[in-house]
Amino acid sequence: MDFDFLTHTPFWIALGQIIIIDILLGGDNAVVIALACRKLPPEMRSKGIFWGTAGAIVLRVVLIVFAMTLLALPLIKAVGAALLVWIGVKLIAPEEDGHGDIRSSDKLLAAIQTIIVADLVMSVDNVIAIAGAAQSSGEHQILLVVLGLLISIPIIVWGSQLVIKLMERFPVVIVLGGMLLGWIAGGMLVSDPVFAHPEQWLWMPKLPQSDMLKYGASLAGALLVLGLGKWLLARRKGTATEQVH
Repeated sequence: MDFDFLTHTPFWIALGQIIIIDILLGGDNAVVIALACRKLPPEMRSKGIFWGTAGAIVLRVVLIVFAMTLLALPLIKAVGAALLVWIGVKLIAPEEDGHGDIRSSDKLLAAIQTIIVADLVMSVDNVIAIAGAAQSSGEHQILLVVLGLLISIPIIVWGSQLVIKLMERFPVVIVLGGMLLGWIAGGMLVSDPVFAHPEQWLWMPKLPQSDMLKYGASLAGALLVLGLGKWLLARRKGTATEQVH
């Protein structure tokens, strides 16, 4: 097997992006795991966390592989880019929500099932973001996805409190995470097949697939997410002030 790709910078950049995305977008998943297992006897709790997380990882890999396949279709990247911008804005300007609807159980299999199903419902944002980050690296995309998940999932499950405290102490981490999603979105948009293939979809404008275009679009995406997130926060603050008066 050829391991030359381990010396390629794009591989490590994409792996770093996947790990950051998993940690930033995986906080809710850690809460779900804790809530689903809270009624298990102490001696079964670690088993519930382990097998529930393992099932969620396998399902996540399958979903991401499917998503990366879809990204080869026309306009799917454009839709994915729009979704990533929305997810990035939500990260910077989150809405208040709860996890009161997560069902806990004192049965091991029921708790595992809850973790897997809840992770499936909540992992749409992770799947889109990770598929975009892995796709931008070129080769060895599946390896990137698996490595990223194997590294980040333990951090999410067992280090979630540390990650949450870090984000609370340094809010800029969340802002930079949202901008990272915008960066990936910009690169995805301009590399959509309808813009990149001059011999197909002739009714669409074609873009030169240069590094300058990709980095320019990525920077524009990051700034767009930052601007929209800050604007939304300011708008909510203004609305709240008006309601007080």
